[in-house]
Amino acid sequence: MPRRQAIQAGVLGALGLSMGDLFRLQAADKGAVAMNPGKKLQARALSVIQIHLPGAMQQHESFDPKPEAPIDIRGSFGVTKTKTGDLISENFPETAKITDKVTLLRSVVGRVPDHGIASYHLFTGYPPTAVIDYPQMGSIVSHELGQRGELPPYIAIPAKNGFGGGTGFLSSTYGPFELNADPGEAGYKVRDFSIPQGVSLERFDQRQTARQLVEKRLRGLESDPELLGTMDDFYKQAYTLLTSERAQAAFTLEGVTDVERQLYGSHVTGLKGPDNKYHPKGLAEKLIVARKLVESGVRFVTVSYGQWDCHVDVKKNTLDQMPALDHGIAGLITDLDQRGMLDSTIVWVTTEFGRTPKINKDSGRDHHARCYSMLVAGGGFTRGQIYGSSDATGGEPARDALPLEDLLFTIYHQLGIDAEKKLMAFGTRPIDIIKGKLAPRLIA
Repeated sequence: MPRRQAIQAGVLGALGLSMGDLFRLQAADKGAVAMNPGKKLQARALSVIQIHLPGAMQQHESFDPKPEAPIDIRGSFGVTKTKTGDLISENFPETAKITDKVTLLRSVVGRVPDHGIASYHLFTGYPPTAVIDYPQMGSIVSHELGQRGELPPYIAIPAKNGFGGGTGFLSSTYGPFELNADPGEAGYKVRDFSIPQGVSLERFDQRQTARQLVEKRLRGLESDPELLGTMDDFYKQAYTLLTSERAQAAFTLEGVTDVERQLYGSHVTGLKGPDNKYHPKGLAEKLIVARKLVESGVRFVTVSYGQWDCHVDVKKNTLDQMPALDHGIAGLITDLDQRGMLDSTIVWVTTEFGRTPKINKDSGRDHHARCYSMLVAGGGFTRGQIYGSSDATGGEPARDALPLEDLLFTIYHQLGIDAEKKLMAFGTRPIDIIKGKLAPRLIA
């Protein structure tokens, strides 16, 4: 940013809102994007809750067990029968009870077993290149569908994935609102989420008016209109969040009963109990907040949970993290279904790739992208289906290989977004939203 514009932006910041500054500083505007008209599709889903498991979850110990394989492939765990009569790992007894409401994907195909590259591929639908930076799926949803209600359309709990890219060639207006706070921790409070202490609402409104006068003056001084327009969006968003009781309530755990917390598994601990430093706490609370946000109109919520990079001791990694994940998945889907929200909400359990079929010398599993598992539910997706299968060791697709791009394409389709549409990057270069195709057998 040229020095003159930086000074002008500083003037706005001095007279504006602290959260507006936060929005502005979190993002670097890449410019506006023009788009060609796409096909009008009927939306089956209004929102997505993505439960992301960074580090790459092990498919053998979760959704694709191999009970007939040798022990160095099948691992330490047995299986449990699902409500639909299929088999999944014994680590998911609660999820087994609600498999009639979900689709298990056993043949997802990635590209590169590298955390950074694979995470970028998952969140954007493209492998990273030095030529162009692609926007995250949540940013595309925000760009195409816009805001629904008072809250931002795209929210990350507690923060966005560091490897997953950003808004790419889209304006930073479409980036995620990051809580930068964990609902599962004591004293949880969204940063800069209240009017500054000692400032009355009347004075707050006066400052808002003053900022608007300064901005009007700056627009007449040949300031970059695009920069000021983006900042204006941030300030409007901040003002709404700071002054709306309904918006504030969506981020809190106030009024959540013990019964609700139990449903989501707040009582579940890891291998060594609640003080186990390796067990990530708070998934139940994260998912409850995600449900409340979707209920309030948020389009896309990403919840990050755990650390699944199990090169050493896959058994311990599993016992530490999967009990909470099992309860969280089952609790969220059950809650959405009871509230009549599952038909309009896609629940999507993701990981950047899978793990190797054979357990290594350190009793762990290494990186593997050629075939792995995910879960999807709601939003017009099929119920009670196991889609695709892997071979006898879980290393390669045996039936109905599902490229990651096709899965993203299908999720866009269910949201009513024409994924074949091209966006204009840099004003001149047409870019496909995703280079994939519809997987019709995933749709109910």
